Amino acid sequence: MNNLIWFRNDLRIGDNSSLNDAVKGQKVIAFYCFETIFFDYDNYGFKRTGKYRTKFLLETITQLKAALEKLNIALFIYVGQSKDFLPKLIEQHNIDTIFLQKEWTRDEQLVLENVKNKISPSIQFKEVYDQFLFHPDDIPYTSFKSIPDIFTNFRKDCEIHCKVRAPQMPIKAMSKNNLVCTKTEIPTLNQLGFNDFTQHTHTAFPFQGGEHEAQKRIEQYFWDSQKLTVYKKTRNGLIGENYSSKLSAWLANGSISPRTIYWEVRKFEKEIVKNQSTYWLIFELIWRDYFKYISLKHGDKIFGLTGILQKPYEWKRTSVALEKWINGTTKEPFINANMKELLATGWMSNRGRQNVASFWSKELEQDWRIGAAYFERMLIDYDVHSNYGNWMYNSGVGNDPRDRKFNSKSQADRYDSAGSYQRLWLQETLF
Repeated sequence: MNNLIWFRNDLRIGDNSSLNDAVKGQKVIAFYCFETIFFDYDNYGFKRTGKYRTKFLLETITQLKAALEKLNIALFIYVGQSKDFLPKLIEQHNIDTIFLQKEWTRDEQLVLENVKNKISPSIQFKEVYDQFLFHPDDIPYTSFKSIPDIFTNFRKDCEIHCKVRAPQMPIKAMSKNNLVCTKTEIPTLNQLGFNDFTQHTHTAFPFQGGEHEAQKRIEQYFWDSQKLTVYKKTRNGLIGENYSSKLSAWLANGSISPRTIYWEVRKFEKEIVKNQSTYWLIFELIWRDYFKYISLKHGDKIFGLTGILQKPYEWKRTSVALEKWINGTTKEPFINANMKELLATGWMSNRGRQNVASFWSKELEQDWRIGAAYFERMLIDYDVHSNYGNWMYNSGVGNDPRDRKFNSKSQADRYDSAGSYQRLWLQETLF
């Protein structure tokens, strides 16, 4: 059997179900495409993947390619549309079966359907859910439609009735004759439409992409600094690399699995300490799962103006408001500091994200989807489910049972009482 593993948002060799299954074949090749649809401009005029996430993705693919080569598996890399490359690859290498992570949001589905329409129906597709902490087969619900619309109910149900599966065992290398010549190369930042840039000196995310970098971060945050022990106390921080785990970017493109993180936390609890902070990291992984399940339950409603609640608010679309929000020139200094950080680094704290989203949708009453689209463009750690789930939540059309609104002044007083964060990003640069 000749197998192909199609990498999408599972860019790792460790704890990768598709890869583990694919290597059971006689021959294995791997495929990745920098898909045009994710680098095009959206309906609001934003390039869907900006320079920060693109650079992180390029670093990730570079590490993935090298890791696969050590297993004697070639990674074929293309820029364009998968439907234009996969059919030829399947024919040239006599592929019988394609292994891939199951994705369900509309653009990922469109890419897959376009490929299926151009290849023989005899080609088998083996899709698996591999991005969850709690596997869909293990959750205590008869169908996705039964997922609670309140997070706490979901969390309690899963904590009581679910066990997190153990990570997959490391795979062994294929024989050397499995490694074929690809004649394809990883594109440069320039080739994907961006100028080279250097990381901002004040970035709270001074990290690179790739599975090895994710493992290094866990080693540093858990074991070396033991910052995990105070995570619950520091997670609302605004400055520096260690106020939170920063694992979201590697989770977003699948450089590391949530199961791997979970079991590392459990190991830490056994060997060092178990406290509220260690639990809270797992709590956040459950939130991540929850937004994925909400998008499975509600489908394209997560992209609709009325959200999953189908609430018909009156929304505005004001170009001047958008320009001020993006550039950090609104009337609110705390909002401005956060937006300037995002523009300069591709990163913003969770506390900041909640505030700027609430300000955009609740204070300015602007179409929340424009804010979500801008985040998609800018964030290094953009994840379709978490992004749209959180934006709906903060805009009153999602899973917040209280429909709260943030007061940015009181939030600044509480989380930036000395004004250090605002000074960091709002001080005028002198030349």
